[in-house]
Amino acid sequence: MYYKNFKVPIHRANYIQLRNVYGGIRRELQCKSGKRYKYFRKPIRSANEIQSRKACDKVTRKVYNNSMENKTCAAARTKAGSLAGIVGIVLNFCLACAKITIGALFGLISVIADGFNNLSDCGSGAVTLVSFRIAAKPADKEHPYGHRRAEYVASMAIAFLVLVLAVELFRESIEKVVSGELSAGGFAVYTVLGISIAVKGGMFVYFRRQGKKLQSDALRAIAADSVCDCIATSAVLIGTVVSRYADLPADGWAGIFVALFIVWEGIAIFREAGSKLLGQAPDEKLIERIRELALSGEGVLGLHDLQVFAFGPETYYASVHIEMDAAVSVLLSHERIDAIERAVEEETGVLLTAHLDPVVTDDREAVSLKARVIEAVCAVDASFGVHDFRLVRGERVSKAIFEVTIPYSCPKSEREAEREIVRVVRLLGVDPVVRVERA
Repeated sequence: MYYKNFKVPIHRANYIQLRNVYGGIRRELQCKSGKRYKYFRKPIRSANEIQSRKACDKVTRKVYNNSMENKTCAAARTKAGSLAGIVGIVLNFCLACAKITIGALFGLISVIADGFNNLSDCGSGAVTLVSFRIAAKPADKEHPYGHRRAEYVASMAIAFLVLVLAVELFRESIEKVVSGELSAGGFAVYTVLGISIAVKGGMFVYFRRQGKKLQSDALRAIAADSVCDCIATSAVLIGTVVSRYADLPADGWAGIFVALFIVWEGIAIFREAGSKLLGQAPDEKLIERIRELALSGEGVLGLHDLQVFAFGPETYYASVHIEMDAAVSVLLSHERIDAIERAVEEETGVLLTAHLDPVVTDDREAVSLKARVIEAVCAVDASFGVHDFRLVRGERVSKAIFEVTIPYSCPKSEREAEREIVRVVRLLGVDPVVRVERA
């Protein structure tokens, strides 16, 4: 999207913010001067209008700067992620060449397997490098929410490579134990393995720091893989020493231990990435912060149906129903909701879409009945919540229409909860119309 004064793309959220601010200033000016115009296209002379134009220009510059800042951060993230991928590829390739060569010279199956483990890590680095390039692509018609989930797919690809390696390593190690073949290492073997442990330890620190800084699951997966490689290589080193001085096939047993450890690591990475790809709930602290900001808005009586959706690292969208007094004008309530949406985006970076739910507060009978209905529903289960309450009066029996949210941890089904709620509310002398949903 392009803004006419700058001729450069603007993030959709910043464009919406700019549009809302322009609209608010225009409405305020109309109230003061009684004049009707659009986006200041006509000549303006009054002091109020000149002041409003300056305010709009100031907001425009601020939005433009925010847009450029967002682009700079995204570019820096892509650059840092790509650099991390290249570092992983180069270091793992060097370690793989050294281990495979020294393992072949001394006939050590566990050292060769550990070298192929590093070689597979080169593939992991390549997958990470590609994923950051894909994730940096802007949103398009086919992917309106961007491509940031590509990092989750990359993490699952890394996990798959790790599991394939573990199966092959386990097979070769079993053959080594069954044959009873002994292998002895020398000073060169111990030196290569010691250097490998030190390098992998440094890679763990580097990738963990970058993963936390960039909020990247792919880099966190490589960090976990690096620390597991440290343990695996340590086991290989111990196995070669025992094989040399105790005349036992410890090399094969060390390979089995390494293979099982790699399986555990691969499954953990696969489960974590798969859970996020399927729609794992975001951090509870983020949800609570959005709730606090929404409830602190002017005129807010309550909220419900707050949902937060993650479309990749640091890419969140949310929707919520906000309750406001029905006696307040719709235009004023809408303006207050716009202010809440802007506050949430500025504070958390989440693009919030809020729905206005008008609440009747001057109907004493409805307010009293709602309080009794809430009390009755909470008697069924204290974790249940009531919202969207309406009283429809009839000649014989009045209807209480409302919705109830139940937590995902509730063992009762929606149908069972609905039957119990209907039973207790009918005791109040009204006919309930209930919709039950989990939240």
